[in-house]
Amino acid sequence: MTILKKILGRVLKPVVAAASVLAGAAATAAGGGIALDRAPADRATDVQALQRGAKLFVNYCLNCHAAQSMRYNRLQDIGLTEAQIKENLLFTAEKVGELMTTSLSRKDGKEWFGAPPPDLSVIARARSSGAGSGADWLYTYLRTFYRDPSRETGWNNLAFSNVGMPHVLYELQGEQVAKFVKVKDPHDATKTIDKFEGFEIVKPGRMSRIEYDNAVADLVGFMVWMGEPVAAQRKQLGIAVMIFLGLFLLPCAWWLNRSFWKDIH
Repeated sequence: MTILKKILGRVLKPVVAAASVLAGAAATAAGGGIALDRAPADRATDVQALQRGAKLFVNYCLNCHAAQSMRYNRLQDIGLTEAQIKENLLFTAEKVGELMTTSLSRKDGKEWFGAPPPDLSVIARARSSGAGSGADWLYTYLRTFYRDPSRETGWNNLAFSNVGMPHVLYELQGEQVAKFVKVKDPHDATKTIDKFEGFEIVKPGRMSRIEYDNAVADLVGFMVWMGEPVAAQRKQLGIAVMIFLGLFLLPCAWWLNRSFWKDIH
């Protein structure tokens, strides 16, 4: 029995540790319990939306973040020509075959924001968790920045509390403040907690709320596509393979069964 306990302990210990890590990741992705808004699911396959998202990504994200697993010429897969890429999107490189990098060094990023801005190549996949998809998290995150004078950047975020990143899309969305009210802590009646009540726009942006939500959906769709540009082809190929195997194996199985039993009376 003692030996069995030791064996079970060795087997279960890494499983429990992994479960704890996943639970922590889910809580982080949910922003400490915030309900994630559902991102439109069609943007990662809509060519026009991907092109709009690529434009936003290059103009607003590549200033600080890199996407070093993506080359500019891969944007031809979403319907852009090499000339269009050179004229409109090639800001951080000289040739379309180069990687999407940024001139911001890790040292400067850490000094300015508290941590180096992460590479965004697979951010949509990295943020996936039990609390929601990576697209849902990004869609919620990019729409829940609010003014916070207590932060060094002047910004905070409902999905990522005390985030070091400022709101780079504020000119489009405008500036909003978050309204909180004090309520009793459901776990401790002697304490109170801040309950989020909603946002209030204090300075309008260049876009209406609906326009901004659509723009963010395009940007998120591009980041989802960037995490696996061949996802659509992979799914189509998988369906084709399953159909082929079904059509091929059924006749083979029938023929093998017939051949096996033909001499048995």
